Amino acid sequence: MNSDQTHDGPRDRNPAAASPFRSGPGSRDEAPQFALPLVARIERSAPPARTDALETAARAVLTMLADERSVGEGEWAQAMRDWQDARIRKVVRRARGAEWRRAESLPGITVTGKSAEVRVFPPVPLDGWPKDLARLQVSGTDLDDPEPPPPADPAAPVLWLNPDLGMSAGKAMAQAGHAAQLAWWELPGEDRTAWRDAGFPLSVRPAAPSHWTTLTTSGLPLVRDAGFTEVAPGSSTVVADHPSLR
Repeated sequence: MNSDQTHDGPRDRNPAAASPFRSGPGSRDEAPQFALPLVARIERSAPPARTDALETAARAVLTMLADERSVGEGEWAQAMRDWQDARIRKVVRRARGAEWRRAESLPGITVTGKSAEVRVFPPVPLDGWPKDLARLQVSGTDLDDPEPPPPADPAAPVLWLNPDLGMSAGKAMAQAGHAAQLAWWELPGEDRTAWRDAGFPLSVRPAAPSHWTTLTTSGLPLVRDAGFTEVAPGSSTVVADHPSLR
């Protein structure tokens, strides 16, 4: 299950503003609050593999951040600025059949993985969701991998999951999206462009317990959860290990 959440990080990742991932109340809490909706296609007869869904959700967030409509004078740019001026929230819902077709008719971007489809939409006010998205369920995103995923490519970005947290797929999709966003903010412009032009290759894998301890003290982008659902407040959930940030 996944729901509206805030996520914190240890330091400022956004060159334009103080970190929206920090803990503690502040001006971002006083600003109007928005959420970035992500809808995963989960058909009863052919649900996606869990790892592929997590990776596709992370790439969907990056695709939205990099889209020309999201920056400058683009049609989604003001919504993106409003969203990033407040606490960063991502909400993952599921759709199938006619629900998915209605979601596809709304402005957004569909990103496809090996078995997963995730559609990301411009940010919406917390109390102003389009009805075709508001009616979708946040539960029912418990997914499995039919076989263990291959080892992550160390030459490509890896989003490492905390091995001690049993997050639902929907929760983990949102967390992976946050980690990808932190890495995007941290990268210099030429590395952002290279990552975008390559199609945002990345892996999402659970870290080995001994590796997790090293990752959380490495200075790499780290997501900390506000603890509204599933995990305790302040839990470290994902580390974004991009080769350019090592």
